Amino acid sequence: MKKRARIIYNPTSGREAIRRDLVDILNVYELAGYETSAFATTAEPHSAQNEALRAAEDGFDLIIAAGGDGTINEVVNGIAGLENRPVMAVIPAGTTNDYARALHIPRDNPLEAARIINQKKAARMDIGQANDSYFVNIAAGGSLSELTYSVPSKLKSMYGYLAYVVKGAELLPRVRPMDLRIEYDDGVYEGTTALFFLALTNSVGGFEQIVPDAKLDDGKFTLLVLKTSKLNEIMAIMSEALKGKHVDDPNVLYVKSDQVKIMPKPGYDNPVMINLDGEYGGDAPVEFVNHHAHIKMVANVDDMTDNQFVLPSIDL
Repeated sequence: MKKRARIIYNPTSGREAIRRDLVDILNVYELAGYETSAFATTAEPHSAQNEALRAAEDGFDLIIAAGGDGTINEVVNGIAGLENRPVMAVIPAGTTNDYARALHIPRDNPLEAARIINQKKAARMDIGQANDSYFVNIAAGGSLSELTYSVPSKLKSMYGYLAYVVKGAELLPRVRPMDLRIEYDDGVYEGTTALFFLALTNSVGGFEQIVPDAKLDDGKFTLLVLKTSKLNEIMAIMSEALKGKHVDDPNVLYVKSDQVKIMPKPGYDNPVMINLDGEYGGDAPVEFVNHHAHIKMVANVDDMTDNQFVLPSIDL
């Protein structure tokens, strides 16, 4: 029986590049052996998530998330809680496309991204869970983490990284310290922080040196906590991070952990907003759990190095 694939695409993402190439993209998957159909997301809340769940429960073998990191996140949230999960693929069409960058998938050519299916290989990717929600790339909290959802979508599409730079320059002087208790596998951090994040890949905001030792399938988050809210120290750490030299900074906690709990300390009454793959994911307290090798993801394995993986790739 021929396998079935469902493309879930955001028709407005990436200046409508996906919609323009959709017929050719469908043909790529047909030639790869999949009876392929497409679904355009709508303005209805959780449109991509609901369609991913429907397609998975209907027995589709492959679900392709075509859009930005937000579309990928929704598709993962649609299938991650199921016992039987289809293989996933990604066609990037957003601004930063962090997840596609980590998978070495072409980010400026949707048709070439679709053709990665011809390698017939998938990686077993770790997936994070934050309370009742899932994420694939990063969870974060703090003033600087608000960048991704404080930049309007229209500006992201028009100006890309420039929109983030401008917004970052606006936010940096207004960084607020948070008073938190952070529990992880081998210890506890209690104190102030301007930013914390948990990464599943090495690509964070388009930079690949912030988590230089990331593995995609080791069952561990990389937890990074800035133990300062002083502007000059934050700027120094950001400069170090561009070269991957921040991991030994005394103002940085950098550890591996498969579970993390974030809790405001008693007396700290401000909300601690959680950012999941660039979208608002509720407020702390929050418990993070790493689901090891949870989703089979089509990846450009031929172009990736062995030190990105613990487990061997899967033949499709």
